[in-house]
Amino acid sequence: MSAVPRPVDEPARQDDWLWLSDPDLSDVEADLVAAALRRPRLSSGPIVERFEQEFARWVGRRHGVAVASGTLGTLLALRALGIGPGDDVIASPYGWHQVAHAVELAGARVVFSEIDYWSGCLDPARAAARITPATKAILAGNVNGHPAAWGTLRELSGAHRLRLIEDSTEAVGSRLAGLRVGSFGDISVFDFSQPSLLCCGEGGILLTDDEAIAAELRYLRARSASDRRSVSVGSRIPLQASIGEPTAALALGQLVRIDDILARRKQVEARYLEELQSFEGIKPPYVAPDVDEVQPMLVVLHLGKRFTASACAQIVEDLATEFVEAAIYCRPLHQQFHYASKGWRRGDFPLVERIADRALALPLHVHLDADHVKFIVKTLKDSSVNVGAGAAIY
Repeated sequence: MSAVPRPVDEPARQDDWLWLSDPDLSDVEADLVAAALRRPRLSSGPIVERFEQEFARWVGRRHGVAVASGTLGTLLALRALGIGPGDDVIASPYGWHQVAHAVELAGARVVFSEIDYWSGCLDPARAAARITPATKAILAGNVNGHPAAWGTLRELSGAHRLRLIEDSTEAVGSRLAGLRVGSFGDISVFDFSQPSLLCCGEGGILLTDDEAIAAELRYLRARSASDRRSVSVGSRIPLQASIGEPTAALALGQLVRIDDILARRKQVEARYLEELQSFEGIKPPYVAPDVDEVQPMLVVLHLGKRFTASACAQIVEDLATEFVEAAIYCRPLHQQFHYASKGWRRGDFPLVERIADRALALPLHVHLDADHVKFIVKTLKDSSVNVGAGAAIY
């Protein structure tokens, strides 16, 4: 992977780019997938079950239910919890849209709430003010590796008899109060598509300690051959939302090596932090007092007030001219068309907007060496001068 810019008139090749995400794959994954392909069963089978058991054990939960995506997983979770039309689910508008979309797919209504400025996660105090008799659940995420305030969220949900759903996609391996993320929700959701640091192409998993919930999730996840003659299967119509054996084999190979992957990503993150020390005005990395470990999905910089939203977009374009893939971390959900059509507007959540306008996602994966990181940060600094922002002041 090259960190040296090519001449402007020479077309870029795939291997010239420094991508946001580049999965760490080895012979372990290749051998497990090859073994899965030699078996007579490619649809969900014993390898899927093995991955479910091992991932649940690694996180510290009793049950794992592998699913085709985080969106479908969250939809199944809502259905298993009896949440649908007429119900409200409180969620943050800061983050990627896929999980919150599941609330709409279930026929329920998303009620957005403000974030904690430092962690970027749902603020429990502000969420409490959104609770009404229609509220049935809180859906909170561990934003770019930082665990949410799960102790307070658990107290809040318990006091109001609400279900608590934990989206841990962005924080595989992060730990809070001695527990890995994924340990805190009634149901926890992981998505393993890129740029997840545990990546198997597509797929995800639901975790729970409740045996009855796990059984319902498995029922809702997939139809079986025996269902073709069933007169009762349509009582709670299942989806086709499971994963196949090759996908589970790839995920299992990643899980076998997960501690090494996490450690090597931390080395890359440390190189970024060292190079960024001379870039004044970036919001400093934050770790809450009870957080033991933060494993970010990407390097997300919160640029200073001199950077406008259009300047950040220009930086993304400048980085692309040097074959560095970057992205604006998110457009807040309340500003996206589907939710704007339901009455949400810019100005509803000032903290979300203040951060999201200047949150820039940079590559983070084990294939980045010290020279790559140095080149990315230098290009970022050069671009900040080009857009007229100079050194940021936050």
